[in-house]
Amino acid sequence: MNTQTIEQKDKTIPYPKRWAALFLLCMAQFIVIMDTSIIGVALPAIKADLGYSQSSLQWIFNAYVILFGGFLLLGGRLSDLLGARRVFMWGFGILTVASFLAGIAWSELALNIGRGLQGLGSALIAPAALTLVMSKFTDPKELNRAFGFWGAAAAAGGSAGVFLGGVITEWLSWHWIFLINIPAGLIVLLFSKRLLFKGSTKKGKIDLAGAILASTALVLMVYAIVSAEHIGWSSVQTVLLLGISILLFIVFIMLQKNKSEPLVPMSIFKVPNLSAGNLMMSLLAAAWIPLWFFLNLYLQQILHYSAFHSGLALLPMTIAIMILMVGFTGKLVARFGFKANIVAGLVILAGSLFLFSTIPADGSFLKDVLPASLLGALGMSLTYIPGTIASMSAAKPEEMGLASGLVNTSYQVGSALGLAIIVAVSAAQTNSLKRAGATDVEALNAGFQIAFFSAGMLCIVAILLVVGSIRTIKQ
Repeated sequence: MNTQTIEQKDKTIPYPKRWAALFLLCMAQFIVIMDTSIIGVALPAIKADLGYSQSSLQWIFNAYVILFGGFLLLGGRLSDLLGARRVFMWGFGILTVASFLAGIAWSELALNIGRGLQGLGSALIAPAALTLVMSKFTDPKELNRAFGFWGAAAAAGGSAGVFLGGVITEWLSWHWIFLINIPAGLIVLLFSKRLLFKGSTKKGKIDLAGAILASTALVLMVYAIVSAEHIGWSSVQTVLLLGISILLFIVFIMLQKNKSEPLVPMSIFKVPNLSAGNLMMSLLAAAWIPLWFFLNLYLQQILHYSAFHSGLALLPMTIAIMILMVGFTGKLVARFGFKANIVAGLVILAGSLFLFSTIPADGSFLKDVLPASLLGALGMSLTYIPGTIASMSAAKPEEMGLASGLVNTSYQVGSALGLAIIVAVSAAQTNSLKRAGATDVEALNAGFQIAFFSAGMLCIVAILLVVGSIRTIKQ
């Protein structure tokens, strides 16, 4: 209790339990991000068991990401108002219950609902956890090192989820990729009060209407994009849904401007680098998530790897990300600044995606998968942490919850929209070639190739944005 009081009153005194707390928070971050990727290798098994179509499979991912992205801002606001530890624990309670529902899912709808509730829990966890990390490290060198572990937990969670998903699906069943969250969640809840101080609270109102507006707009936009491949981009349904989505976003922005205590005060976007940094994080996610999504499908549907061997094939990427983020990224940021690292990382990630865009239907792991995947790991390692730092570098302490919510929201929204668009582009290419007489394998592989190429082009757009809009801030 005394250490909690000291930490809150005197920011110059290091929190004694900060490294143990960081381990717990990194574990939480690993679980949250892993939940976005662990389903990748299990998709064919889930498809066969619950009757998903090829295109509707992405809703196992998007049901999670949409509620995650849609309610992250609310999670950040709640963290600022009610205290980061309390919101963090609420989130893990919801995530644990939702994981049980997803684990026992008996139908497509049941699984999508369970995944959506997992996303809601994660939306409370992510901004609160990032706020707790930044509040426990007052020394800039220690903070950079802490960010290295934090970033490694995020990126490794995304990649390790692929490997763990393969192991679990192969040796147990796909149900266990969700059920493993239950003991992990209980462990986090058990140690949270021991290792995390409550954090500051303040009086204020909760803009639940704003959160619902933003989430509804996002759901409609993603659904319109996903369904457009089947019913046409010029169909009444597609145009109407996109129009309503844009209208809801406009209403959301207008309401935020006029509310005394909005979910997102528009003044936050005056913070240097915040707008450009968040847009860059959206583009990064829109490129990175399709990379592992389509690489999983390539390994299983083109090279005919089993779920276990598909996960094993991506293990080098996981290890590389962990080593690079923990051992090198923080040092490189300290020496060269976040902007130089972001540009270099995006260039390398684009190179990885363009290599994958030439991957043949008779490719091999050593020649076609391993080199490009390791290049992608390097690019992600150089971009993710510096991008997070850039987005939050000028935020005030009282804005950290909102700023971290915005960063996480941008990443998750980019994930959902990027994957939806690229899946639609890939499916259109595959169907076009099938109608032209190509074999199923040739058509499917060509769809994967254009998916990788499209993701690479998003990296190019992100590079131009960073070069033109991100500036280094001396702290």
